[in-house]
Amino acid sequence: MDELYPLSQDVELLPREKIQKFGPKSLSNEELFAIVLGSGTHSCDVFELSRNLSEHLSRASELPSLDSLVKIRGLGMVKATQVLACLELSARYVLGGKVCPVKSPEDLVKRLAYLKYERQEHFVQVSLDSANNIIKVHELTRGLVNQAPVHPREAFACAIEDRAVSVIFAHNHPSGNTEPSQEDFGITRILCAAGKIIQIPVIDHIIIGRRGVTSLCREHPEIFEGFLPKDVKNCL
Repeated sequence: MDELYPLSQDVELLPREKIQKFGPKSLSNEELFAIVLGSGTHSCDVFELSRNLSEHLSRASELPSLDSLVKIRGLGMVKATQVLACLELSARYVLGGKVCPVKSPEDLVKRLAYLKYERQEHFVQVSLDSANNIIKVHELTRGLVNQAPVHPREAFACAIEDRAVSVIFAHNHPSGNTEPSQEDFGITRILCAAGKIIQIPVIDHIIIGRRGVTSLCREHPEIFEGFLPKDVKNCL
């Protein structure tokens, strides 16, 4: 019977069926939100509600507040808290220890995208193993609006505990501008020198903002010359 009456390729699968058959990457943002929300309301079905939510988040320049979410037509307090909880869990999950290879600055940015919404400057250290897999991400300091000083002692303490082979540092610019400051250049040189002494090389320092990302190793490789072993010099 299956051969005589094959399932038409034109049949549109519902989000739950689609995720079961093809995985989450096959779903649009609206379909993912439809699964999270589960159902709509009397005035707004789940797909219209999902479209409203997706459009609202795509226009946002920072993580939404509960007050802003409940203003979306049809969402309501209960569903707004569900969405907010999912967003918060996503931010916490990407800080976990899941193994993930870093082959370019963009690979790391996927794990640190939450930083672009922060209003204070956060300085983080990423421990890497010999295959450039992420061992763990550590927040070292949380500073004022325009500064987050870090001492080399604290900067490498977690890397040593992780048995890291190399490290990447990253921080955000709350202003959104990712142009490195003189302080950024200075601390990068200090950290590179410290990493060379303890034989845990710094292979990049990444600046994240709402307008994009800047890799100091990519834009200013001369800062890292002399500090990177030959086997990791071209890894990013």
